[in-house]
Amino acid sequence: MLAGTDVPRMPVAYRADMKKMAAAAIYARISSDQTGDGLGVQRQLEDCRRLAKGRDWTVAGEYVDNDVSAYSGKQRPAYERMVGDIVERRIDAVLVYHLDRLTRRPVELEHFIDVCTVAGVDVTTVTGDVGLGNDNGLLIARITSAMAAAESGRKSARIRRKMLQNAQMGKPNGGANRPFGYESDRITIRDAEAAIIREVVSRYLAGESLNSLTRWMNEKEIPTSGVADSWSVRTLRPILISGRIAGLRDHHGKTVGPAVWPGIITPEEHETVLDTFASRHIERRPPHLYLLSGLLHCGRCGNTLVTTSPRGVRRYTCTRTPGSSGCGQLSINASMLEDFIAPAIVLRLESPEIGRVLVARAEPGQHPQQLREVVRAQQAMLQLAAMLGAGEITRAEFLEARKAAAARHTRAVKRLDRVAGTRVFDGWASEDAAQMSAWQQLPVARRREIARTVLTSAVIQPRPRGARVLDPTRVDLVWAT
Repeated sequence: MLAGTDVPRMPVAYRADMKKMAAAAIYARISSDQTGDGLGVQRQLEDCRRLAKGRDWTVAGEYVDNDVSAYSGKQRPAYERMVGDIVERRIDAVLVYHLDRLTRRPVELEHFIDVCTVAGVDVTTVTGDVGLGNDNGLLIARITSAMAAAESGRKSARIRRKMLQNAQMGKPNGGANRPFGYESDRITIRDAEAAIIREVVSRYLAGESLNSLTRWMNEKEIPTSGVADSWSVRTLRPILISGRIAGLRDHHGKTVGPAVWPGIITPEEHETVLDTFASRHIERRPPHLYLLSGLLHCGRCGNTLVTTSPRGVRRYTCTRTPGSSGCGQLSINASMLEDFIAPAIVLRLESPEIGRVLVARAEPGQHPQQLREVVRAQQAMLQLAAMLGAGEITRAEFLEARKAAAARHTRAVKRLDRVAGTRVFDGWASEDAAQMSAWQQLPVARRREIARTVLTSAVIQPRPRGARVLDPTRVDLVWAT
């Protein structure tokens, strides 16, 4: 990062003729660093440094996001610091190995283009200049980003299918930490921890609470198998209710069959634990009554925000309660946040991304005709973009053809939505309607259904010092893909 560094800026009028004096930022990223040695980003950095040296550019800062995806929508600290430094006019150029290292999300690319355009910053890759300052460069960048997003989506689908197959075969899943009660191979029982699990299960079934059991484990100084230093309800409960300790393979919270490892307790005891947990679980809060309930997470600690009404003003708040990991140090005005996010949800519904979401959520083998219609419409729009990039059609021809292709895609998506029962568009979305007006007239329950279809979560960052209005940079939206 360029923290505490003021890089001299050349006057804008001279920058085009004096590129050799540019203050360049190098950005490097890799999605998965399985070895943890960072060699992937190191190679990117070396190639970018070589390019900067060849152009006599000063490397003002290197920004590295190792083992972070550019497709999932999760926070990338180094990327966000770099964007901030571009806004502050500390950077004249951005060096990156390939454009897909920078972003794989078209919506994020558009934001980056806007930032660079205002600051007069261009992007150079090891494989060639992108040229965000001209129409051709913008078109190539957008097509590259769209293709990268499509490839990431296909890769995610393959990974999900492989994970399901492993689960059905009873194989253990991966993860940085070994499961409590088992050795690092995730199959062999660790006797000392297994004895603790059996005692915890026995005491829980006898009526003891999870809070008292975690206090006992901390008093006994029983180490966890994860990164947490001590036990809490949040770390103990998943172990207690998991099928793993009964020799069963869970997938997305559901048991799919027997596992290849032995159980610490019996399947019958596991069923009794689940029944006991269900009977004791008392809903302490009213049902979700607000648009974003359950979707918001604290940017400080990751805890789920809840709705509070201090002095009659409704807010989404990170609360600190016994047995939870909430920091209790973050809060945001609920009405202002909902008014800010609602237009983004409506815009997402009108984008081609909603088709990909519905296709990904469709049950395998179900609604094949409707699925094919959506996929064909998506392919048609990509082909049009490729034809424009190759100079086979003019921009006017592209815009006219894309309008028809987009209408075809919308009709296909709505048919899939109707037959699949996802009901995203049910009762409000039409080409003629004033979308935001129609949105506001929907019951909260329907708006919540739509929001949870297109939005996976939103991370709320701490409020900047002195800010009294909603700062958009506090809100990191994670869209469903």
